[in-house]
Amino acid sequence: MNMDIFTVFSIIGTIAFAVSGAIVAMEEEYDILGVYVLGLVTAFGGGVIRNLLIGVPITTIWTQGMLLKTAVIAMTVAFVLPLKWIRTWKKSEAFFDAIGLSAFAIQGALYATGKYPLSAVIVAAMLTGIGGGMIRDVLAGRKPLVLRDEIYAVWAMSAGAAIGLGWFRSPVELLILFAAVILFRMLSVHYGWRLPRRSLKYALSQSVFAEDERTAAKKEHKEGVGL
Repeated sequence: MNMDIFTVFSIIGTIAFAVSGAIVAMEEEYDILGVYVLGLVTAFGGGVIRNLLIGVPITTIWTQGMLLKTAVIAMTVAFVLPLKWIRTWKKSEAFFDAIGLSAFAIQGALYATGKYPLSAVIVAAMLTGIGGGMIRDVLAGRKPLVLRDEIYAVWAMSAGAAIGLGWFRSPVELLILFAAVILFRMLSVHYGWRLPRRSLKYALSQSVFAEDERTAAKKEHKEGVGL
């Protein structure tokens, strides 16, 4: 039964992230090949990174024929959708992104549970949940959402920890966890929850500006003394 629920989460995450990548590609005015490339990278990039770090051959992606076909169908549908439907999707973009994050985080944790220690399960959940989105944003020339937006990766790590500790095992419990991760992700979007950050951009720019002013003042002073 666990394998069945694993497949369900894989399908949900694949559809959500494939459509997400396709929409971002169209926003950046990529051609249809770019749409497929960005969609596939978003859907499978996290799993590839996870496999690299936990020592699983990345060639296993070619054994996932059903998921590859699912991603291609989802991207094709997204490409031909009427504009008004895409606008509707954009209004709920954070919700669909949360679905993909939750599904892939749980899928990644299930993949590593029983084979690797808790720390590896948490990392597998996080990378599977956020890896594809990070690659998508980089290829689209954007700052990765996970590094700048509301609390994001924390929810994937929390799901991994909960599964690794054995708190959620049965299909029903995993579905509850799936809904909980989506809920907390949307709450973080709604209330703007963020991890602590320290910005040096303004401070450094001010210090450089002040240094330029001091240099200019010294130059004027020397010119005045010379006169």
